[in-house]
Amino acid sequence: MSNKTLYERLGGYDAIAAVAGDILPRLQSDPQLGRFWDNRGDDGIAREAQLLIDFLSTSAGGPMLYTGRDMKLSHAGMGISDSDWSTFIGHIEASLDHFGVADPERSDVLGFIDSTKADIVE
Repeated sequence: MSNKTLYERLGGYDAIAAVAGDILPRLQSDPQLGRFWDNRGDDGIAREAQLLIDFLSTSAGGPMLYTGRDMKLSHAGMGISDSDWSTFIGHIEASLDHFGVADPERSDVLGFIDSTKADIVE
């Protein structure tokens, strides 16, 4: 078994930034999920993109420091449903497919994302 962190096995910062850069436009253009970005300015979206990179990097054992609010606080009142979550996960999986992320890294990524569901879905 490798002693490398998930962050290293995924390809580090550049690979995680590329995945984040693929995921956000998918989510923003989705007919069901796009509403969450309808009234966001470019600066807010850019900040969100960096927070996503930091969150993914930190969760994968990388050297980044996630400075955003916790998942429960940052998603409170958004009305995110189980259906929204399922659609979101579909986009995550599509992005992982796009970049050819294979198991076990794929399972590890989906695992730590799924661990946030209880704090995000209302």
